[in-house]
Amino acid sequence: MIQDWTNLPGTMPVFPLTGALLLPRGALPLNIFEGRYRAMVEDAIKGKRVIGMVQPRAHEGETQEPPVYDIGCAGRLTAFQELEDGRYIITLTGIRRFRIVEEMARTTPYRMFRVDYADFMQDFEPETASSADRAYFLRLIRQYVDIQGYNVDWDVIENTDTETLIHASSTLAPWAPNEKQALLEAPDIDRRYETLIALYEMAIAQAGGAGGSLQ
Repeated sequence: MIQDWTNLPGTMPVFPLTGALLLPRGALPLNIFEGRYRAMVEDAIKGKRVIGMVQPRAHEGETQEPPVYDIGCAGRLTAFQELEDGRYIITLTGIRRFRIVEEMARTTPYRMFRVDYADFMQDFEPETASSADRAYFLRLIRQYVDIQGYNVDWDVIENTDTETLIHASSTLAPWAPNEKQALLEAPDIDRRYETLIALYEMAIAQAGGAGGSLQ
């Protein structure tokens, strides 16, 4: 089990999954049902409990091993449950982003990559969204949620700190894969906030008559 987060593995199993965004210190729940990824989870449980998440550049259904984006995020397996049908329900907690160096020769049912963390030293440090306009951010979230027809607990949202809201908005909202990748690659939380604001504003503007207006 990894205790020193500076001692992350240079080679790790990587799970390519469209739309799945793992951020440092964020949590990502996953339902693991495919055989090769069940094997990946089982090996991770027995090893360092580290799995990398990365988005494919093509839809997984188009090829068994689609090309992937260069940047992903390493996560520690912090919770898991094995179901009677063989599936695993797991939670990955983000540790640090990585840049893919190369894919390793296949020795496992799942894909293994050599990765480099040097560009993301800041991921170990807590972040403060110093540029965030919280009132405007909440107003955009409310308008977006109303347009989408989601039921949310506004008391919970209003009592959640801004950094957590930025993480949740990045990971839970149904942004397009390239938009999720832009959120992942944002150099810091302020830039991620700015990207989110642009995404919310664009989604609200595109909704037009569906009640979207920036006021």
